[in-house]
Amino acid sequence: MSDISNEQRMQLFELQPGRSLDLQINHPVPLRLKLSLIGYELGKYIILKYPKGASTAEYNDVLIEGNVLIVRYLMEGNKGECFAFRSTIKTMTQYPEKLLFIDYPKQIESRQLRLQQRTNIHLPAIIRLEDQTGNKSTQINGIIGDISAKGCGFTFKTKSTSAKVNKRDVFVCLQSPIDGEVKISARVCNSRNDNGTVSVGIQFIDQDNVVPKLLSLLFIDNQLD
Repeated sequence: MSDISNEQRMQLFELQPGRSLDLQINHPVPLRLKLSLIGYELGKYIILKYPKGASTAEYNDVLIEGNVLIVRYLMEGNKGECFAFRSTIKTMTQYPEKLLFIDYPKQIESRQLRLQQRTNIHLPAIIRLEDQTGNKSTQINGIIGDISAKGCGFTFKTKSTSAKVNKRDVFVCLQSPIDGEVKISARVCNSRNDNGTVSVGIQFIDQDNVVPKLLSLLFIDNQLD
C-alpha cells in the first residue's frame, strides 16, 4: 500500500452520508463491523452510526473510548481502490441517537484493486438478466460510467432505496458505432444503492473478444497496465 497526500485524504471523505465503512477491532476480542458514515469534521473526527439493532451493552467491551481500530473503505471508479487507516474511538453519544466518534486519520494507505484502469465514459446500456431456461429475461436500463477490457461500472436509478443487483451472470447490451447492438457475457461482482442510485460493478466474460473491438471503435485504449 502507498501513503496518499493531504489533498487526496480530503477527497476520500467527500462522501455522502450512508456510505459503509468496515471496522476491524482486535482487542479485547476480534470484531468486524460495517457502520454507516454520518459525517466528519476535516482533521478532527469522523461520525459513524452505532451498529443497527444493537444495545449499548452488546459492544460495551470493545466500543469504548481509546480503543484502537482499523477502518477500510472501497472506492469505486476508474481505479478501484481500497483505503485503510488506523484510528481511535473518541467517544459515543446516546442522544438524539447512538453515534460513534473516531479520530480523523493522520495517515491513509491505498491499494489499487484492478490490474487494468478504466476509462470514464457516458454510454447508455442495458443489463439483461435471464432465467436458467433462457425463455424469460428482465432488463435494466442505465449508463456505463467507466469501462475497460475486463469490466465496467453500470449505474441506474430506482425509486427503491434498498434495491440491488445480486451477484449473478448477466448480459451487458449496448450499441456499437459499426455493429449495432452488442451483447457481452458478464457477471455482477458488487452492487450498492445510494438513495435510489444503484452502482453495479461488472466483470466481462468475453469469450468472443467483442470488448476489445468495441473499445477500439470508441477510441479507448484497452491495453493492460
